[in-house]
Order: sequence, then structure tokens, then C-alpha cells
Amino acid sequence: MSTPPTTSTPPQPPVLVTGATGRQGGATARALLAAGVPVRALVRGPATDRARAVAALGAELVTGDLLDRASVERAADGARAVFSVQMPRFTAEGFDFDDELAQATHLIEGARAAGVDQFVHTSVSGAGQHTEVPGWAEGRWDFMAPALDTKAAIQDLVRKAGFPHWTLIKPGLFMENLLPSTAYLFPRGIEGGLITLIKSDTRLSLTAVTDIGAAAAAALTDPGRFHEVELELASEYRSMAEIAETLGRVLGRSITAPDLTLEQALAAGMPAMGASGTWLNAASQPGRPEYAQALGIPLTRFEDWTRDNLL
Repeated sequence: MSTPPTTSTPPQPPVLVTGATGRQGGATARALLAAGVPVRALVRGPATDRARAVAALGAELVTGDLLDRASVERAADGARAVFSVQMPRFTAEGFDFDDELAQATHLIEGARAAGVDQFVHTSVSGAGQHTEVPGWAEGRWDFMAPALDTKAAIQDLVRKAGFPHWTLIKPGLFMENLLPSTAYLFPRGIEGGLITLIKSDTRLSLTAVTDIGAAAAAALTDPGRFHEVELELASEYRSMAEIAETLGRVLGRSITAPDLTLEQALAAGMPAMGASGTWLNAASQPGRPEYAQALGIPLTRFEDWTRDNLL
């Protein structure tokens, strides 16, 4: 009596994750791996501690650079989908947004050439609608134009690239900007209090980085349902005063939303990029928690994030 031949399920093709050693790509890689989805992480230096940490989670490492289109196409070969995130290079003159656009262009072109089916890109809340903010046409917000125009241009590239499935994720202000290590909202540490130009009544689309990973993983595991979805992502929608109240209550100290001039904030240690707080006061962030909830994406409560990350 002959033994019937055994059959095996072919391996699932991986998702190529860019930025896997950073916040958004790292959160996406972890969420995918937790869901049993193979991850191929594009890294420049596979021997770095951060790259090794990603590999230790179970990801395959592939060496490449978003400024090298050929290396990107090789990395994407055999991948089912791509998670896309770019950061502009920082130079002596400031951020190089042409560099960011080139990275995205190479990734999109390389993924298309490799026959990738799905492309999920993370951008920023409000990109594409930013020119409608009062004062834009008059040049009041020229200092925001390079960053936001680049984000909007990349979004257009994704829409027009011809991927069978694509998704845009547009997160609001990262909760992680409250980490003292970023020196952004707490430049003198928690003991030094909030230092920001964001007004107490300005409402913000707060987003936990883990929720970006959850949203990306949801899209990457359900391409049809998320095709052409442009998700304005917010974990919570809070005023600066409400943020300060939650921080103070959870941390057990007095924390208030300040009312500072630019000169006062800079003197108190606010980094130059903190000037974008004036933009947030004028340009309401469109992300709302209910958009992600309607898609079944789990979200992080700001109170829980504060307890887990700042205590």
C-alpha cells in the first residue's frame, strides 16, 4: 500500500518594511510579526544594534538604501507588499526634503518594477489640505511649505503609481513627542514642565506610534478592504489643556499648558522645530479616533500611554 504524497503550504511572501529600525516602521514590523506575517526589513547596516534587534524579532534583513533604486528593487523582489516611510536627511542647512522625495520615488518605482501588489504609505495629518489654512496664500506659513508640500507630492505619487492596492495613513501629533528624550515638548524634562507654543485650547489629533503599526498591519493583512483608504489617524482628540491635565493627574504633579511667546519658549529650551506649534494652532488636525475605530483598528488611550511611558 503506497503512502499518499505529503503536501506543504507554500511560504507566505513577505512584506517589505522600510524604517524598521525606527518608530513607525518598527511598530509596523512588530505588529505584522505578531500577526504571523513574514517581514523583510530594508536596512542600510545589518550589523547595527537596531537592525539586529529587528532580526531577533523574526524579521529577515535585506541590505539596501532608499537613495539607491536598484537596491530597493532587489529588496522588493518577491515581496507581496511594501510599508513605506521616509525621513528627510538633516544637513547643515536643515532638512533636505528633496532627499525625502527621492527616497519615496525610488521606493515606489522599485516596488512597481518588482511587481509588488500592495503599497501602504505613512504620511502626516492634513497633508494635501494644508494650502487651505488661512494665511497660506499670503505666505504666513512658508516655513511649513517644504515639509507639507513634499508629503502631499509623495501621496500623489502613491495614488498614481498603479498599485493594485494602496493605502495612505496620515497620523497626527505623536504621543512620543512627549518623551523627554525627544526634547520637544519637555525639553527640560518632565520636572521643567511643558514648553510649547501650542495654545491651551488647541485640539490635537494625538497618535501613539503603536497605533500606526496597528493600522498599517490591518491594511497589509486586508488589502481589498483598505484599498484607496486615506486614513486620518488619531488615537485621541484632545486639547492641550486636557493633555496637561492628564499628564499631571497620572504623574502626580502640577503640569499646565503654558502661554508663551516665541522668545520665551526658545529661552526656556524649546527646540527651533517647536515653532511649528503656531501652525498647529491655526491648522486643525483632521484625524479623529472614530475613523480608525470604524475600520476595527485598536487604539491607545492617552492616559494608558502616559502611564506606560512616562512613569
